[in-house]
Amino acid sequence: MRKVLVLTEAKAGNLRSVSLETLTAAHLIAEGGEIVAVAIGSEATHYANVLGKHGANKIYIIDNKDLDVYTTDAFSQALRQVIDAVEPDAILMPHTAIGKDLAPRIAARYGLGLVSDVIDVKVENDDVIFTRPIYSGKAFEKKKVVSGIPFATIRPNNIPVEEIIGTIEIVHFNVVIKNLRTIIKEVVRKTTGDVDLSEAKVVISGGRGVKSAEGFKPLQELADILDGAVGASRGACDAEYCDYSLQIGQTGKVVTPDLYIACGISGAIQHLAGMSNAKIVVAINKDPEAPIFQVADYGIVGDLFEVVPLLTEEFKKVLSNA
Repeated sequence: MRKVLVLTEAKAGNLRSVSLETLTAAHLIAEGGEIVAVAIGSEATHYANVLGKHGANKIYIIDNKDLDVYTTDAFSQALRQVIDAVEPDAILMPHTAIGKDLAPRIAARYGLGLVSDVIDVKVENDDVIFTRPIYSGKAFEKKKVVSGIPFATIRPNNIPVEEIIGTIEIVHFNVVIKNLRTIIKEVVRKTTGDVDLSEAKVVISGGRGVKSAEGFKPLQELADILDGAVGASRGACDAEYCDYSLQIGQTGKVVTPDLYIACGISGAIQHLAGMSNAKIVVAINKDPEAPIFQVADYGIVGDLFEVVPLLTEEFKKVLSNA
């Protein structure tokens, strides 16, 4: 049995789905041991019940004004104090912007090996085995920690969330934050919808084929119907059809939705690196020779401005009768 420490995350007042996925991964590692969740921020108390329903046995609530907005300095100080108090046998974090920034610093501080972007967790012969993609998702490698404690970040939308209800103990943990070198004055958020792109179950993505910023409107309408998010290729971002915050690919976000619809995207290898692990890929392109069709589960050769509105209308009918 292991004691596993999990850093949870919230966004816009809501607990992120990947936090619950990380708790499920912790349950697999703990093998009946204790799972300690850390919730940070002034709203942290509100997440306790949800965390308890998904495997957390003990929840450390850290309510500190210096932690309402993420900074590397403040969060690393807070988490280090929790780690020293808990003395866990393993540490897990979501593989998000925060996790990717914070985990290497914590690993370096404690001299731990870090396995990042994990998509599967197993325990074999008492060793924790992490699976992660390499070579832009073309291959997968399995890793285990041979010295120190297991430490990993979990990629969103890969480990199914499980309800694991047990006893819950809530600990209001006071931390001391000092000598901050970074102070956030203002946060400007760029987004096209309410669904987080990195966690969306459905992603409607546009490339140069959308032709303009206006061309993304049909994609957004379809995304709204399917409770999904809109993404883009680098070509669309470079052409200033949309903001770079929507970019999916090797130099953008990596997404793993249940459904990925590529509209007017040729399928360059750099873009495929960001979406190749989607469960179902649908490609819409006028060019029947477009490389995207080689990785698509379903392909539609046609004008996206004709096909996407038809899909939107059909989904409206189907969902209205559901």
